[in-house]
Amino acid sequence: MTERTLEPAEPVQHLPVDEVAAHGRAVLDEVSTVVVGMREPLTVALAAILAGGHVLFEDVPGLGKTLAARSLATALGLEFRRVQCTPDLLPSDITGSSVFDPATATFDFRPGPVFAGLLLADEINRTAPKTQSALLEAMAERQVTVDGVTRLLPDPFHVVATSNPVEYEGTYPLPEAQLDRFMVRLAVGYPQRDSEVDVLARRLARRQEVATVRTVVDAGTLRAMQAGVEAVTVDDDVLGYCVDLAAATRQHAAVEVGASPRGSQALVLVARSVAVLAGRDFVTPEDVKAVGVATLAHRISLTPQAWASGLAPQRVVQEVLAHVPGPTTVRGVGAAR
Repeated sequence: MTERTLEPAEPVQHLPVDEVAAHGRAVLDEVSTVVVGMREPLTVALAAILAGGHVLFEDVPGLGKTLAARSLATALGLEFRRVQCTPDLLPSDITGSSVFDPATATFDFRPGPVFAGLLLADEINRTAPKTQSALLEAMAERQVTVDGVTRLLPDPFHVVATSNPVEYEGTYPLPEAQLDRFMVRLAVGYPQRDSEVDVLARRLARRQEVATVRTVVDAGTLRAMQAGVEAVTVDDDVLGYCVDLAAATRQHAAVEVGASPRGSQALVLVARSVAVLAGRDFVTPEDVKAVGVATLAHRISLTPQAWASGLAPQRVVQEVLAHVPGPTTVRGVGAAR
């Protein structure tokens, strides 16, 4: 029998666009004091969180992915938990389990690290599919079910995962169903020379390994920011553009399985958050293009021939963005032209 043991959070008042943008800039500015040269991916990651989604950082080790996740959690005022994924990690190590108490002769539930505001699943591709799947219910429904009892997770709740794409021994690639649960997949990339010099200079200046950031907003303010984003409407032309982009991935000659409607939904939701972070209450085609690769590339499967030729899903999405015409009558766009 399923039992809910935690009531959902009360509805919150939404913040106006200018306040959401101001808080968002403050969060990004604070995180950028320790995470150097990652302003663009950090903006998309924050936009995904404001849209209520989860983030996957996929890049080589040593680029600051873990530091970025921890810094975002601190700046947003969220309780942070980290799970280092290994092949022997069990589902109960994430969700928690019931432990027998001899004194009372009853089983007491011990919550796992998933009961946090922001959970970092570090190197998620190093743990077995059975444990990876333990996150599916949490990511999709914000709840976990253990021993027939369903427990709601805190609100807000977000997962930030990291993955190493260059090492395959002892790893378990994420299946398409799990990848689809991440609203965006981001590649950090190597920093520019000046940025890397800045990283070294800041490390020497603070005279310690640990880099800290201050809390900018709290969980309640983040909920109000998310509610403010939800209150922003999107023109029908932009909605149609997002659908056209997703449909184009399904018709591409190199694609075996294209982006689903969840992909087009992620596209418009993240683009809307990006627009709000820029201080606008309307979405332009450029907002959609800016997040197209991050929201769609991990949702498509290439044909065996395309995969063997070395074609990357990111390149396919870039081609789609370049060839699918965008609307010209969106509020704020037609007048500018």
